Amino acid sequence: MGSDLRLSAWTDDDRTANRAFDAAAREFERLDALMSVWRPGSDVLRINAAAGARAVPVSADVRDALRVARQVSEWTGGAFDVTFGALSDIWKFDRQDQDDSLPSPDAIRARLPLVDYREIEIDDRAGTVFARRKGMRVHLGGIGKGYAVERAAAILRRAALHDFLIQAGGDLYVAGRKEGRPWRLGIADPRRPDGPSFATIELTDSTFSTSGDYARFFLKDGIRYHHILDPSTGQPARGCRSVTIVADSPTLADGLSTGVFVLGPRAGMALIERLPHVEGVIVSAKNEVLVSSGLKDKVTLIAPPHDAP
Repeated sequence: MGSDLRLSAWTDDDRTANRAFDAAAREFERLDALMSVWRPGSDVLRINAAAGARAVPVSADVRDALRVARQVSEWTGGAFDVTFGALSDIWKFDRQDQDDSLPSPDAIRARLPLVDYREIEIDDRAGTVFARRKGMRVHLGGIGKGYAVERAAAILRRAALHDFLIQAGGDLYVAGRKEGRPWRLGIADPRRPDGPSFATIELTDSTFSTSGDYARFFLKDGIRYHHILDPSTGQPARGCRSVTIVADSPTLADGLSTGVFVLGPRAGMALIERLPHVEGVIVSAKNEVLVSSGLKDKVTLIAPPHDAP
């Protein structure tokens, strides 16, 4: 899924933990084979190949992820949309083809009619998914890792592990405690993501998902172009530098971190405050730090995040 997978457990049974870790890693591999846009034969690629022509049989996992994605799309008014895949190949953010070029406005306008989550039809009785418009492209990059983290957490729990951490890129879940205390997690500084965290948060039995404009990007003429695209414009979203969502469900948190990022700091924080069991920390494009009401006593600000384009 394009990220490192980190598994950690606080236990005195190494053998059980390692077996559970192996099973969790296999689950990530299995889900990647279903959800990837790079691996031939994946469910997602088959949906895209049949777009506008026919529904295709897909796994229950892909249908479940798409169903959660639709919920997040509705909550965010389409700011999160898995059909942004129609735009993904005209922006060059992946290492293998990044050339710091900008797509033409005409190229973007031509793809925008293909971005509409409401045109994805999920039929659980038939076990199929149908992308109704020819040329549509589903891309689960904004929610697939969260789904995999959720499935991996279930595997570790079934192995009777109670205190553990799962991290895949910006998606993380912690259960129980570490050395008798809640897990202490750092929130990356968007302009120095490899340096010290600008804030920490203590969590237990909760998920923590961060979307930022620093993961895949390039600078051109002093402007940062990054991979989190606004589905309404086809351009990189401009209101935030990073969004961290704390929630019960890793799948929901993964989608919401992207959707809130696109909504921007004000509308995004308003949505966070409306949703039950959802909290968040936002670093705005103006380098402001916004913390939701439910995290005021749980987040420790170490230093202001650095400011840079």
